[in-house]
Order: sequence, then structure tokens, then C-alpha cells
Amino acid sequence: MGKKKVVEKGAGETAATSKTPTPTVSRSSKKKTAKTAEIGRVYISSSYNNTVITVTDDKGDVMAWATAGALGFAGPKKATPFAASKVVAAITEKIAKTGPQTVDVYVSGVGPGRDSAIRSLANYGFNITSIKDVTPIPHNGPKPKKPRRV
Repeated sequence: MGKKKVVEKGAGETAATSKTPTPTVSRSSKKKTAKTAEIGRVYISSSYNNTVITVTDDKGDVMAWATAGALGFAGPKKATPFAASKVVAAITEKIAKTGPQTVDVYVSGVGPGRDSAIRSLANYGFNITSIKDVTPIPHNGPKPKKPRRV
């Protein structure tokens, strides 16, 4: 642990005039400023169970995200178009001051909330420049198992 330092006070010495000065910690008082972006990307991942929306800047750094489950929807209600529109409303509130207004939309998944999320983005005032479907599609996939012989 280390040795303890004992300071003995003499007759004319007080605690304020001790020989060891108290170290001063200088911390910069910079506040963290939120990034602002003019152009961004919106990633919509819509599955049969949930809808996830992520907003990034043009470099790919995440600015905000929201899910239907985080908003309080439970069970099969998370995958509804109504829940997807509420997720877009939550995202709009989060990035109202700093977020991009011109966005490229990347849609992934086959859930029912994908169309509703895109329509809600347009209704909340985002300028959508492109919509791209990035749902993975198998190209014949792996070789199937051989049939079982009995």
C-alpha cells in the first residue's frame, strides 16, 4: 500500500502552512457537444419479432437508435406497422436538433413494419434520397443432407 506520511506541526506551523502542498487537479471544463450532420443514413431492420431503427451520419457513426421493444411494445405487438411508426417518432425526437434531414434509407428484413417505417420517415419531414433493400438472399445455399436410409 505504501508508507503513510505523518506531518508534525511545529509551534508556529499550522495545517495551512505545512511543508507538503496540496495537489491541485486541473480538469478541463469542456462540455461534450453533440455532433450535427446534414446528410445521414437510416437503417431499418424489420423482423417478424421486432423493428430496429438506427440513424448514422455519412461516415457510419451511430447518432441514435430505437426499437419497438424499448418503447414498451411487448410480444407480437412489436412487429406491427403501428409500432414501427412509433419508433420513427422516437428517433425524430432524439435527433431533432442534431440529426440529419437528408437521409439514405437501408431496409433489411421481411417484417410488416418496413413499409410503415419508410412512410413515417417521409411524414416526419426527412428528405429521402434513396431507398435500398439490403435483405440477405441465399444463392442456393449449402448442399442439403442426404435422405435417411432405414
